[in-house]
Amino acid sequence: MSLPTVPTPVHDVAPAAVGASGLLQAGFGMAAVVGLIFLCAWLARRFGLQRLGSGQLVKVVSSAAVGQRERVVVVEVGDTWLVLGVTPSQVNTLHTLPAQAHAAAAASALPSVAPTPVELFARKLREALSGKPHRPAP
Repeated sequence: MSLPTVPTPVHDVAPAAVGASGLLQAGFGMAAVVGLIFLCAWLARRFGLQRLGSGQLVKVVSSAAVGQRERVVVVEVGDTWLVLGVTPSQVNTLHTLPAQAHAAAAASALPSVAPTPVELFARKLREALSGKPHRPAP
């Protein structure tokens, strides 16, 4: 014995395809989100939100690479400058100086070292972002 079958109606409706308007709307949405991210970053930099901890007790005055992973760093603590030798495994105090008023005076007190490519790039990037060229003290 066989069961009767009920004919099902056939609809000639194709599934909705993503059209140009859908892609355009998604593109504008993504552009708006990316623009909002850049706007928030600009506002944070403009109003100094990244400098909340600027009243720190310890401040790095200068740093110079001596080897691949070794650096000499001048750190200001209160009214004293510490010249530190920094390696991946330890930090040693090399010398202690009284704090000087300006970084230009510090540069004259310390032996001059040619800037590394990374420091040159950082300086150029700072100039481009601030719009003002950085002129080293003579």
